[in-house]
Amino acid sequence: MSFNETYEKELAFQADRRRATVEFIKIVSDLWYDKSIELVIFRNQLIDRNVSEILNLHEYAGEFVQKPISIFDSVEIAKAINQLDLPPAKLDIGKLTYEYHLEDQKYSNAIAFVSNKLMDAEDNNGISPKDVVLYGFGRIGRLVARELMTRTGKGNQMRLRAIVTRGKLDQTVLEKRASLLRNDSVHGDFPGTVTTDIENEALIINGTTVKIISANNPEDIDYTAHGINDALIIDNTGVFRDKEALSRHLVPKGASKVLLTAPGKGVPNIVHGVNHLENDPDNIDIFSAASCTTNAITPILKAIEDSFGVKSGHLETIHAYTNDQNLVDNFHKKYRRGRAAALNMVITETGAGKAVSKALPSLEGKLTSNAIRVPVPNGSLAILNLELDKETSVESINTIMKKYALEGNLVEQIKYEMSDELVSSDIVGSSAPAIYDSKATIVRADGKNVVLYIWYDNEYGYSHQVIRLAKYVSKVRRYSYY
Repeated sequence: MSFNETYEKELAFQADRRRATVEFIKIVSDLWYDKSIELVIFRNQLIDRNVSEILNLHEYAGEFVQKPISIFDSVEIAKAINQLDLPPAKLDIGKLTYEYHLEDQKYSNAIAFVSNKLMDAEDNNGISPKDVVLYGFGRIGRLVARELMTRTGKGNQMRLRAIVTRGKLDQTVLEKRASLLRNDSVHGDFPGTVTTDIENEALIINGTTVKIISANNPEDIDYTAHGINDALIIDNTGVFRDKEALSRHLVPKGASKVLLTAPGKGVPNIVHGVNHLENDPDNIDIFSAASCTTNAITPILKAIEDSFGVKSGHLETIHAYTNDQNLVDNFHKKYRRGRAAALNMVITETGAGKAVSKALPSLEGKLTSNAIRVPVPNGSLAILNLELDKETSVESINTIMKKYALEGNLVEQIKYEMSDELVSSDIVGSSAPAIYDSKATIVRADGKNVVLYIWYDNEYGYSHQVIRLAKYVSKVRRYSYY
């Protein structure tokens, strides 16, 4: 075959792939909007993705499982899912396709395979939608708002009903709030519409009304006056940190649960996937989602503790600068944080080392920790230096981490990264709170000391952990297959 013939053949194949991807996108959308079935591919979102993004995700999937995962396979499995009568669900089509390749001799067709794999799907149509109020509208609040409104679907899980801010509310202020939601210097434009309605004091997000409530104190609000009942209050202000202060959110009519997007005192600190099932929302009203760093390292530490045992260790987090640092040199109540954030590496403290033990009690007193804030606006790196009980090797550590990323209770939390060229900007936008850098792992010659590198989007990845925990607290988790 000549070079020109080969080239023409390649063009034809690429056209077929893209046509199949367009068909796949339609099925993904139909499943989501008609049946509240969300498809992901190895935990990566598929809703609102374009053709090239979906093909790239398939490339990653094939590399991850070391077996080709083609768009044609995904279309076949997606069609089978669409033909079945399934309850609202979240299904990993990458895992299903991978298993279909392994077991295709056992099944006559894709429908038979999918029916067998999802036979234990329970009818979750009895889920009662949960009203959600964002108390505060900062970095995390806006990202949570973006995700809630993008994934609203038929609205049978969580419904963003209101956002509470301080100060006067006029057209200018409302438009500024809208602009900050539409545009983000780190995460790009919001893939939807945001307009203002000053008469009703609201933002219209993707055609849905979200009230903007101005209040100086939680007790000043009557949520029922805005048609909001039994609401989950997600506090992302950082002002209220202990049980007594957070309980103020439960005083108003229409509020029933509170979720703090920071470490909390006197309340359960939860890393979803690790210890959320130990805290029953039927008996507990106030939860903390811990910190972004705690959410990054705890899933990895659980995998290592369960597999090898941890004697002791040190955490050093190389963290993006945050809003509590100064833009230029000025007085700050914390040492060193007063120096210009975008010009300096700044040594500071982190409580993540101690906070891990709240989710993993076996690590109590075993970890020290410190932090270095660096001149990037987002994207951080945790370095774990651990002494282990059992000997291991780089290959063994990587095999274990890949297993945890592929199956079990931590598949949403751990992403296994294989790139030799990974840098901090590459992980911005990852929904996993912990991105394990397999190519950076170091093991001492005696096999008892390991150094692990864990990347994390300290804004976006953490926001997804907040939403996962919010769904658990709200009791709106759907059937899932990972």
